[in-house]
Amino acid sequence: KLGRVFTGWVQRSSQSTQAATASQNACAADDKATSPVPKDCPVCSYNEWDPLEEVIVGRAENAHVPPFTVEVKANTYEKYWGFYQKFGGQSFPKDHLKKAIAEIEEMCNILKREGVIVKRPDPIDWSVKYKTPDFESTGMYGAMPRDILLVVGNEIIEAPMAWRARFFEYRAYRRIIKDYFNNGAKWTTAPKPTMADELYDQDYPIRSVEDRHKLAAQGKFVTTEFEPCFDAADFIRAGRDIFVQRSQVTNYMGIEWMRRHLAPDYRVHIISFKDPNPMHIDATFNIIGPGLVLSNPDRPCHQIELFKKAGWTVVRPPVPLIPDDHPLWMSSKWLSMNVLMLDEKRVMVDANETSIQKMFENLGISTIKVNIRHANSLGGGFHCWTCDIRRRGTLQSYFD
Repeated sequence: KLGRVFTGWVQRSSQSTQAATASQNACAADDKATSPVPKDCPVCSYNEWDPLEEVIVGRAENAHVPPFTVEVKANTYEKYWGFYQKFGGQSFPKDHLKKAIAEIEEMCNILKREGVIVKRPDPIDWSVKYKTPDFESTGMYGAMPRDILLVVGNEIIEAPMAWRARFFEYRAYRRIIKDYFNNGAKWTTAPKPTMADELYDQDYPIRSVEDRHKLAAQGKFVTTEFEPCFDAADFIRAGRDIFVQRSQVTNYMGIEWMRRHLAPDYRVHIISFKDPNPMHIDATFNIIGPGLVLSNPDRPCHQIELFKKAGWTVVRPPVPLIPDDHPLWMSSKWLSMNVLMLDEKRVMVDANETSIQKMFENLGISTIKVNIRHANSLGGGFHCWTCDIRRRGTLQSYFD
């Protein structure tokens, strides 16, 4: 019996050694397979203005109105609250969506004619109701890749998002991101929040614009510090320096997660604004070139001297021309400054906003005029509707 036990032990030891050897060989092979990112990696972008070579453009197809939850209320203007209460969980108006879809298709065609490779997310049925242990909701859309994806160098970072209606929005982009990963890109998904009730101030006291100004000035937001959350669109890049705002959808825990994740190669700076409804930085503060930034005159930056002392030119864009009766369910008129730089001397700008076109021309920047007025209604301008995947440039520091 003892002999059989010993023989079995030897056999098991031998099998274990063989398995370990095979594992080591596999690891060795994996080490070779995961060596430095190939030079032709399709993902590489360090700022907002290097020559654009590849971009993701969102989809308006099947876009649905998010349910009127407390975080949606805190990020929308009271004139539209009735719209959300009536249509939450239903499709946006069909005729309006049809026009938005056509506008974005034409925008894609123009980008292609300018030599840019365009990728699109997958169509998703956003009407499907889903449930987690903490909440239930329907979806919204895959229209704004800037909200969910942040490219830093050769890395794509998936933001955790802060709206329950956007919990599964990443599904629209997974096919594209997997393809980039298989071709050498880094891929990081930030910690997914539970979106439990504790993440939101359920009694956030908003009744008017005055309430918004008061709460924002006091540093009070609908999102708490229960767990990290952030939207990628609250970050804007300038080489080694990345700027972010604490907003209704981005909390300090989320900012700290990003700071630790990107250190020591990148520096994450918090900046703030006189803004009654802080949500996404790019219609408030849009960096458009090395040493050049658009700063919303209605939402002055409290740290603007940081840029002026570094020798940056701060440009105040003109008042938007969009009429008062045009629906902007999720944003302000300042989408006029939410532009996409194709390079330092070319910008994609709203065809209707003639005053900002003139501003760019005075700066020596030629304008590519595109009409996305109906697409604006869904909550974004050109910067929001896109995520630049590859720009031809290198990592630089603009603040040393």
